[in-house]
Amino acid sequence: MALAVVNYPTLSESDFQWIQDIRKEHDNLFYGVVEPHFTLVFPTENIGLGSFTSHVKNVASKFNSFQFISRCVTVGDPDFWDHAHVFMIPDEGFSEVVKLHDAFYTGILESELRLDLPFVPHIGVASDPSPEKCKNIVDQVNQQDFEVKGIVEKLDIIEFDGESTKTIEQIVL
Repeated sequence: MALAVVNYPTLSESDFQWIQDIRKEHDNLFYGVVEPHFTLVFPTENIGLGSFTSHVKNVASKFNSFQFISRCVTVGDPDFWDHAHVFMIPDEGFSEVVKLHDAFYTGILESELRLDLPFVPHIGVASDPSPEKCKNIVDQVNQQDFEVKGIVEKLDIIEFDGESTKTIEQIVL
């Protein structure tokens, strides 16, 4: 079972439902598997739970909660699980998510950092084998005048088996 760290952001009910409506229609990979989230440590099977949890708690203790606002989506990595993706990117809070992600990839997680892919803070909202279809979804969503506001205030250490997720421990920032 792989371990990961995610943030299920605190969102208004209307923003949460808006994201979920898009995901229900366009994300056959992760809708129903995991709630809308920022991934801060991508799934790894190379570190034991005790060491992983200790490292995450130590790093998280140096951060405070923060707000983010997202006003657009973009096409994401076209090769993850042989799908292209649609990412909702934070306009505000971007640097805080990057700094939190980067802080986790020190110490015991340093060798787990993938340098072949740039880290782009995002909440995934769609996926499809066709990058062109994802681009069409991006164009449709970005025609809307939306603003999703949220707070990153808790981190979940999760287990991920490729089909489901389970929270092992939650850490408050």
